[in-house]
Amino acid sequence: MKVYTKTGDKGTTALFGGTRVPKDHARIESYGTVDELNSYIGLIRDQEMDVHYKEILIEIQDRLFTIGALLATPPEKEVLKNGKPRLQKLGIIESDITLLEKEIDCMEAALPQMTHFVLPGGHTTVSYCHIARCVCRRAERLVVHLSHNEAVADVVIIYLNRLSDYLFVLARKLSKDLHADEVQWIPRK
Repeated sequence: MKVYTKTGDKGTTALFGGTRVPKDHARIESYGTVDELNSYIGLIRDQEMDVHYKEILIEIQDRLFTIGALLATPPEKEVLKNGKPRLQKLGIIESDITLLEKEIDCMEAALPQMTHFVLPGGHTTVSYCHIARCVCRRAERLVVHLSHNEAVADVVIIYLNRLSDYLFVLARKLSKDLHADEVQWIPRK
């Protein structure tokens, strides 16, 4: 099988189930941004850090592939003719969100309380976390925009919201672990 199919040469692409849409469709923008986020998380995972964080990041990457599959499926193709969900084995469930919350709580317990906003930077790995956080927020905005016109499971939006929080706290925790300066933003008076 060849990588190139030439079917997208006129600016359209196929969703799961065969429906063709323009490549700038909100659904394509949404799962394309989730894919971009997944790539940045892979970049973070390639850095030197505790193996536990790497394991959590692999789990997150798996969940992002699931979200991509869900977003690549138009609502009319989600159910087969026999009434069963096409993606019944896929899905984001409550425990996926709970995992992020537990990880956030655990990392925050080891960090000083925040009194100011934090400027991104201090170490390359920390900066990658902040970039991923920003891409995650963009993905969340795009999925919310999509949800105004098409059915999107609420849990997808919740997961992306919680994931951006996780990435922020991971950046702070890695700053501490890597002995990097965490620069507070103090507005000028």
